[in-house]
Amino acid sequence: MKGKRAIVTGGGSGIGAAIATSLLAEGVRVTLMGRSLERLEKQQALLMGEVAIQVCDVADEASVKAAFAAAGGVDILVNNAGQVETAPLARTSLETWQRLLQVNLTGTFLCCREALPGMLEQGFGRIINVASTAALRGYAYVAAYSAAKHGVLGLTRSLALELAKKGDLTVNAVCPGYTETEIVENAIATIQAKTGRSAAEARAELAASNPQGRLIQPEEVAAAVLWLARRESGSITGQAIAVSGGETM
Repeated sequence: MKGKRAIVTGGGSGIGAAIATSLLAEGVRVTLMGRSLERLEKQQALLMGEVAIQVCDVADEASVKAAFAAAGGVDILVNNAGQVETAPLARTSLETWQRLLQVNLTGTFLCCREALPGMLEQGFGRIINVASTAALRGYAYVAAYSAAKHGVLGLTRSLALELAKKGDLTVNAVCPGYTETEIVENAIATIQAKTGRSAAEARAELAASNPQGRLIQPEEVAAAVLWLARRESGSITGQAIAVSGGETM
């Protein structure tokens, strides 16, 4: 993998940062993309290896086009940027619905579209979409997020078939369960605020959905992404790899 070029969206923290670390360890040149320059610069300083950064709002077509043009080519695209918000459907505004679809689903589409011409020209490419177990099953109070992630999985499967005879190009999804990230910390805070439970109780409630009784670590998700990114994984395409301790099968 040495010398390959990777773009990781949402690369400023959490799963994205762990994925960048694993790719860099293999000699991959990584470009981190995200909305916050400050967060990207902080992560860049922490990582060892050839790391570039590009400010990019994946929900904005012009921003995506500019960021990918500046990055200058990609062999491995990891669509990791995402956003979640909880609410009963009856209290989910149209603005929230559209924003979550725009970030989670349309953002993935826009990034795939920008990466594809170069991948097709060179006859090699790996697209790995970080979805969620919410792409594989429903969860209460996250209808917009779940709908978006189900859409990401549909996009993954359709694009995989579209590219199957176009060279060594694969498209897969990695579907983590509750992972030790800022998103889960926010979920814990929400549970505390709405139920009066302690942080430990809220954390235990989320961990209980995993048959192993724990939260997933970002490095575990990164390991699955790295496996799919390898040339040796060329026969694996259109798949949804659950990293969830057996929560989904």
